[in-house]
Amino acid sequence: MAEHTFLFREKQTRLQISPKRMKLLLGWAGLGLILVLFREQWLMLIGDLLVIQDHLHRADVIHVIAGEDYRTDYAIQLYEQGLGGTLFFTGGWCKTHLYYHGEHAKERSLADGVPPQAIAIDDSEVMSTYMEAERLKEWLVQSPSPIRSIIIVSDPFHMRRARWTYRRVFGESIEFQMAPVPFELTPYQRIWWKDPHSRRNVRDEYSKLIYYLFRYQYSWGAFREWLASFDAE
Repeated sequence: MAEHTFLFREKQTRLQISPKRMKLLLGWAGLGLILVLFREQWLMLIGDLLVIQDHLHRADVIHVIAGEDYRTDYAIQLYEQGLGGTLFFTGGWCKTHLYYHGEHAKERSLADGVPPQAIAIDDSEVMSTYMEAERLKEWLVQSPSPIRSIIIVSDPFHMRRARWTYRRVFGESIEFQMAPVPFELTPYQRIWWKDPHSRRNVRDEYSKLIYYLFRYQYSWGAFREWLASFDAE
């Protein structure tokens, strides 16, 4: 009987949870409950962190990062609203559509009534957003008039990486205004987790943002050269 009582007390002791461990378990349980109850709010925040949309005012140049035609069309709208003096297109040869991004965007702009003198292009080869920023910088150096403010047009989830890139290339010498194409004009959705195309885009943008940080800021020597072999978009 005594032996049975001793074993019962020993088992009871093992089942007891210390106050510190209990607080920890309750904390994790509470966090899990919050994540479940507010799942959509957290997911929305994850996507929204990639989207930067400035309050636009007139800039000297509207630069369209190469992509689908809706980017060009939105930039033309901004130009027609008086928000830019010159449309600048980059991108080089597009293997998907088999045309030069800059020349194609120029033809589209002319067809919409933009005067030729308000359009500039650089169709030299680029492999990434970073290289497009470098092409813009090279064009600015040759500009006969000073450029102080530039509007950047691209897809919504691309904007955080784009802003980081342009600030990295230009420093603080130029004011950049970020103008994402409205979601309703793109194939993406703000509720990105409900759409496969949007999920892939959000995932890729976070991956590329991390890659850019290492590729252009936190690497050097052979490691940077190795990272350069993965340059894309």
